[in-house]
Amino acid sequence: MTHNEERAHWIREGVIGMGVGVLYGLTNVVVGHPFDTLKTKMQGQAGFENTGMVQTFWKTVKTQGVRGLYRGCTPPLLGSGIYRSLQFAAFEAVYTHQNNGFGMHEIPFSGGLQLRVLMGAACSATVRAVIETPLEYVKVRGQTNQSWKLVKVYTGFGITWFRTMGLMTTFFITVDSGRRHFPEHFKRPLVGPLLTAGIAATLAWWVVWPLEYMRCQVQCSYGKDMSVIQRMRLIVNERGGFFALYRGLTPGTLRSFFANGASMVVMSYAHRKVSQLGLRA
Repeated sequence: MTHNEERAHWIREGVIGMGVGVLYGLTNVVVGHPFDTLKTKMQGQAGFENTGMVQTFWKTVKTQGVRGLYRGCTPPLLGSGIYRSLQFAAFEAVYTHQNNGFGMHEIPFSGGLQLRVLMGAACSATVRAVIETPLEYVKVRGQTNQSWKLVKVYTGFGITWFRTMGLMTTFFITVDSGRRHFPEHFKRPLVGPLLTAGIAATLAWWVVWPLEYMRCQVQCSYGKDMSVIQRMRLIVNERGGFFALYRGLTPGTLRSFFANGASMVVMSYAHRKVSQLGLRA
């Protein structure tokens, strides 16, 4: 579903999705990590609770230099290629496997959404959460200048999995809707993938942002040890109501749009090259 090429066997599509997904992941980190660092500091580092994006940027550059924006980038740089390749591999394998199966059934009142999109998204999210949780733990500890422990790398797995289910489901539903309702737009080699993935990823992050905020705090060990619900109530009550849960949304939105848009452009190009080389035959 993430490409317009003629599909091969579902196993082959899964393998291809794994390969081109590596390029998606690496591009995503290179383009998006500075924005992610600003978001993490705003959400989970003591001393940055009241700073805006621009203030956080200058404070970071002043004390750590430009390199400070890329602190903690090694785990996601090495791991993003892995978990994003597997997330796309899982989705493409399930989506293609159900090409003539039960997954082809359309969900009533959904505008043509097929079950296989949700099935693929659920598998994709689970695979991603298993691999992403320890990588995110190490990353955010580095971004907030904290040490990390191997025995605690799965801290926050529950909230990460729940967040990722919402994230990937929204992302793939939006991409699927764009492909079906605006097919000519999606086929444009540069602007199509850039806008499709950029908009889909940004919308998905907006939907799950409060959960992402909580994941960041849990893995950063910010504040007292409490449940996710208690953390959310505390923020709502003490920091300005419901919209306080959307702290860090500006750098998160910029990161999401440009990083995922650029990554989809690269991945779409890779899919075309795979077909041209006859690897789908």
